[in-house]
Amino acid sequence: MNAIAFGALRDSHVTLSHGGGGKAMADLIETVFLPAFGPSSGEDQARLTADALCEPGARLALTTDSFVVTPLEFPGGDIGKLAVCGTVNDLAVGGARPLWLSAAFILEEGCEIALLQRVVASMAREAALAGVRIVTGDTKVVGRGSADGLFVTTSGVGVIPAGRDLAAARIRPGDVVLVNGVLGDHGAAILAARGDLALSTDLVSDCQGLGHLMETVLAAAPGTRAARDATRGGLAAALNEMALAAGCGIEISEEALPLRPEVRGVCEILGLDPLYLANEGTLVLFVPEAEAEAALTAMRSRPEGQGAAIIGRAVAASEGGAHTARVQMVTSFGGRRIVDRLVGEQLPRIC
Repeated sequence: MNAIAFGALRDSHVTLSHGGGGKAMADLIETVFLPAFGPSSGEDQARLTADALCEPGARLALTTDSFVVTPLEFPGGDIGKLAVCGTVNDLAVGGARPLWLSAAFILEEGCEIALLQRVVASMAREAALAGVRIVTGDTKVVGRGSADGLFVTTSGVGVIPAGRDLAAARIRPGDVVLVNGVLGDHGAAILAARGDLALSTDLVSDCQGLGHLMETVLAAAPGTRAARDATRGGLAAALNEMALAAGCGIEISEEALPLRPEVRGVCEILGLDPLYLANEGTLVLFVPEAEAEAALTAMRSRPEGQGAAIIGRAVAASEGGAHTARVQMVTSFGGRRIVDRLVGEQLPRIC
């Protein structure tokens, strides 16, 4: 962390003094952050070494993301777990092996210290599961009403091994589309947890790290073309982004989509489309047809991929309908539906 800590925190809520750079801030860091993330060198930067950096042809991958979810704690996770998993997953879907994270916290005056401790402990657990270290960070405090309790920004660094090249531009017609599990759980769970609509469900977020799953898949299907995690905008957004980058079309099957009945029910009640619901542990993968079964088996061998399914294929841009319709779904009735990007957002503040 950025300050050498001392003393002991006695406050139950965050105050503006905890962001002032003095003893109160040092007490907060010593009591909340250092026990979870490890000792501080007292320097303003982390100094990193790893054998993977010395491998010929290896490349660094860097990503950053901010998290503003509400509520801060929800079934299946919290903002801390979300921050670690989201950043790890952004590295993993590019073929990188995640190694290090930074974490910056914007705390609102009045935030409960106990809540902050739970979030930080959650981050430490997820980092350990993912095999990454949180090596540096920062804390700022803003006045009441300025940050909705707690915002978290994480950046991640990983290493892409030599010879590994995942990119949507590599997708070719005939490639098979796979997902590692059910769709829409995160968005539906967040919506229910907000309590605004008196929905009662047993849904939990799919929030999980995908780094180990990606390594397993890449070992079994080394020809894998590209991968994305279907977060904001859901499966529809991920497929549209990849189709645009590849310059091809994508055709998916409605009957092949893995959806829980509860998610379908929430969407029917509220007029939402599950294709656009956010996910926080869902991998969308494109592999050559010859490696599809190997990739599917590899996914199902991991806990994160128990619900893996083949949902479609890449096609030439002119196949199956209008040239401008890059993503289409074959419906349960045998018709075709254009799956376009949303203009706005179905559900804000979900990650």
